[in-house]
Amino acid sequence: MQIASLIAASRLIAEQDAMAVIADNLANANTPAYEAERMQFTDWLAPNGHSASGSAGNVAFVEDRGTWRDRASGTFRRTGNPFDLAIGNPDAWFTVRTAQGVRLTRAGAFSLSANGVVVDRNGDALLDTVGRPITLSTSDTGITVAADGTLSSTESGIIAEIGLARPNDRNAMTAEGGTLFNPNGATSPVTAPELVQGMLEDSNVQPILEITRMIDAERQFAFLADFIQAESDRRQNAMTKITSTNS
Repeated sequence: MQIASLIAASRLIAEQDAMAVIADNLANANTPAYEAERMQFTDWLAPNGHSASGSAGNVAFVEDRGTWRDRASGTFRRTGNPFDLAIGNPDAWFTVRTAQGVRLTRAGAFSLSANGVVVDRNGDALLDTVGRPITLSTSDTGITVAADGTLSSTESGIIAEIGLARPNDRNAMTAEGGTLFNPNGATSPVTAPELVQGMLEDSNVQPILEITRMIDAERQFAFLADFIQAESDRRQNAMTKITSTNS
């Protein structure tokens, strides 16, 4: 019956979306602090007249409700770069100023811009505890960052305190790209960020696990495509027999 093909088609679309999410995870396996995405599926019930028992029945289609982020922390990797920072506190984020406003990130691969501003890989300024971009003098060397976020140099002593925050409602956060998040609400300062200098938090994507998920999704996709094609062939053969009988 045609309804079987429609149900299979809804699952086929869901598996296609899942493969796209898995592919994006694999593409970001080496992106610092990237959080893997997962698909969220549910049943969508549609009325189907009456069941075999005569009571009203429903048909359950597969619906893609969106994606969610795996919040597990990635492993720390030593780089030796004094501007690479990892956050030991799982509920803390760096604050950076983007063209769209202040955003949160755990990607701590920072560097100095031409005018001495500490920026991330997108060129967005790292902010201090009062929301100002952190700027170093050309004479500042021997940069050190303490666990509490205090940034100092040999020449100037304490230069700034890195601003770290946590969203008051973590569920309200929305991703913007691979590592930036919009808190979509108020944030609170983090007093114990547990910063580690000269290290980066790697992506929490596990490539072997993601490849296994990709293979499973591809197999499901192929099975459903074959099923839909077989149903189409069956209906076509039935129509051919009916028309040849009536002619």
